[in-house]
Amino acid sequence: MTTNTARRRIIRGTAGALGGTMLPLAIGARAAAPGAARFAIGANDFLLDGKPLQIRCGEMHFARVPREYWTHRLKAIKAMGLNTVCAYLFWNYHEWREGKYDWAGQRDAVEFCRLAQQEGLWVILRPGPYACAEWEMGGLPWWLLKHPGEFLRTRSDAFVLPARRWLREVGRVLGPLQVTQGGPILMVQVENEYGFFASDLEYMRVMRQAVLDARFDVPLFQCNPTNAVAKTHIPELLSVANFGSDPAAGFRALAAVQKGPLMCGEYYSGWFDTWGAPHRRGSADKAVADIAWMLKANGSFSLYMAHGGTTFGLWGGCDRPFRPDTTSYDYDAPISEAGWIGEKFMAYRAAMLPHLAPGESLPEAPPRNPTMSIAPFALSESAPVLANLPKRTIRDVSPRAIEAYDISRGLVAYRVTLPAGPAGVLAAAKVRDLAWVYVDGKLVGTMDTRRRRFKVALVARSRPVTVEILLYTIARVNFGREVHDRKGLHGPVTFTPKDGAAQPVENWQIRAIDFDADAALPPLAFRRGRAKGPAFWRGSFEAGRQADTFLDMSSWGQGIVWINGRCLGRYWSIGPTQTMYLPGPWVRRGRNEIVVLDLTGPRAARIAGLEQPILDVLHPELDLARPSSTARLQLDGIRPVHEGEFAPGAATQEVRFAAPAAGRQFCLESLSAFDGKEHAAAAEIALLGKDGKVIDQSAWTIAWVSSEEAGKEDGSALNAINGQNSDHWHTAYSGRSGSRSAGAVHPHRLVIDLGARTEVAGMRYTGRQGAEGVTGRIRQYRAYVGDALAVEE
Repeated sequence: MTTNTARRRIIRGTAGALGGTMLPLAIGARAAAPGAARFAIGANDFLLDGKPLQIRCGEMHFARVPREYWTHRLKAIKAMGLNTVCAYLFWNYHEWREGKYDWAGQRDAVEFCRLAQQEGLWVILRPGPYACAEWEMGGLPWWLLKHPGEFLRTRSDAFVLPARRWLREVGRVLGPLQVTQGGPILMVQVENEYGFFASDLEYMRVMRQAVLDARFDVPLFQCNPTNAVAKTHIPELLSVANFGSDPAAGFRALAAVQKGPLMCGEYYSGWFDTWGAPHRRGSADKAVADIAWMLKANGSFSLYMAHGGTTFGLWGGCDRPFRPDTTSYDYDAPISEAGWIGEKFMAYRAAMLPHLAPGESLPEAPPRNPTMSIAPFALSESAPVLANLPKRTIRDVSPRAIEAYDISRGLVAYRVTLPAGPAGVLAAAKVRDLAWVYVDGKLVGTMDTRRRRFKVALVARSRPVTVEILLYTIARVNFGREVHDRKGLHGPVTFTPKDGAAQPVENWQIRAIDFDADAALPPLAFRRGRAKGPAFWRGSFEAGRQADTFLDMSSWGQGIVWINGRCLGRYWSIGPTQTMYLPGPWVRRGRNEIVVLDLTGPRAARIAGLEQPILDVLHPELDLARPSSTARLQLDGIRPVHEGEFAPGAATQEVRFAAPAAGRQFCLESLSAFDGKEHAAAAEIALLGKDGKVIDQSAWTIAWVSSEEAGKEDGSALNAINGQNSDHWHTAYSGRSGSRSAGAVHPHRLVIDLGARTEVAGMRYTGRQGAEGVTGRIRQYRAYVGDALAVEE
């Protein structure tokens, strides 16, 4: 099939929503600088100085790569066969405190774009205001949350006005680097995957105008997953589709809404990791086939990620409903976390070689940066957290979200006096994220937002006692409505004696170690010896040279690491990542100081430097105590509200019930699969209200699941309600430790607790993504709604 024939088959019969033979440039565009290249969007092609340009782009986040290595990674991107690099801007990275912008050092976006241009790469700029990208709050600044309610990514002035200021600042700094002024920036993205969040077309127009008002005069575009392309498309913006499989479907979705070049805005080369789940990998063979298909169809693409890197500092985000992302952002990308290349890189390069422009050739990849091992060294000094809190004390009757106290993130200690009395339960309205509860200095329990466990049992007290709660904010959710992720201990806090009524617990003292933009270390009083409980630890090692290494943190618990005062990132012994990438330029010749915050206590206070990372070792037994589930499925005598058969394939399917049903829980029961095997899988489950709109999922939890794979892959049930079509719930099959009910057969059931009694009129089911033949796509099914489909015994 020729390129033109393939393209005609994709777009045949679709309306030219963008019209004409050329998309208009931005309203009020300024004249190009003399001699500057001009970039435009034609009827079938991107045009550079009037000639077709097929964009072969790769994503690389300069914030996730040491500045000293930017050139090395850009050279690798060029050598892989790419001609463009995507540059994400994270608003909160540049404006952590309102009105204070930072573009220096590691944040120097201008220098990154100039270096890309020097390497012969064009730049696609993605300035937000929302980014996602597994980054703290999706790039939105925490201080927005001082305003009450759910208003982010809406036309509320509380969001639009600061977003406009941010985009004006972006235009001031990066506007001169547009292709119209001789720079490398070809296109600018407006917002990001808004169709996954909402469908307000006027909001998209407001954001587009904000970018225009920032004096960007290059073409503007928006991106969305394949199944959401039409949801927020407006003719004023070019739409591109994001997907990790089935490029034909993605390009058909684009051709259905516009006439213009076909582009995948994010092609997923792998996937990100979350703490406690197996390391994700992406198939090189499948990716190569999809890349070749897109190029033959005259399509353009951007690899997400070409090079993932590392989410240094405390910038890592959190998947919904609450699954924090690992510090490593390796992503199984063709260029590894440390910039290494291998078979995947060479396969991608080989796929692109036949599609180079006339006269174009590829340079050789840059050599691997040197690595070194570091002999094990002890951290022999410690400083207990509770003894090293700042003196400043906030007093409040009932705890509020920390944003109300102008605290951004970190460690927050809450202290209150509880009078003498009988045994009972201490409970908070909500805890974000993890908390350790002490009574007169003795640990009595933990609170954990992952499990929605916001209470602990207390024994009887013959006298007043001091209750102290140490709270740790891990990361703000970066995806979905849960970006309204206000941290801290949320009141009211109550104490409920056995056989008694709940009593308010009031008059709290609050102290905090605020880990600001770069998580600078607070003043600490170290002493030799081993501290008990949460503590900072200090030690050092000698280095004779500067070279990359991977700090082995496998004997530690959970916390944060600093090297020579620089925050390296978070670690957690539950895995899958057991090492932390330490770039050579951040190592000093001679003595290097390491400080570790450990909240649960190390098994051995020692660290070594390895020459290879450990990215896929799980230790669920090292997690916070998780009470054994006593839930029991209870479907006997309950009639399904609907039963039927899904259509084959991975597309989203909508089902309406004969009549709405009310209940607190929803159960999807899989009776058979299209492949005839005994597995069930679902990429996403959503529910519909009487108005046909999707019901808010922010309070949903998994109440019961018959089987889930947690050994060979992350097939956890939470994947079915996290808003990500690219992952999925899958029943157990490996038999490895962590897999629940390996070998189970149909029927399979997944019970979702909706958080409150809800009227449900229908459901949306998205099948497991990927090529035909993948296991688990549900065929016959039943759906149930009730108040107690899974009950605690």
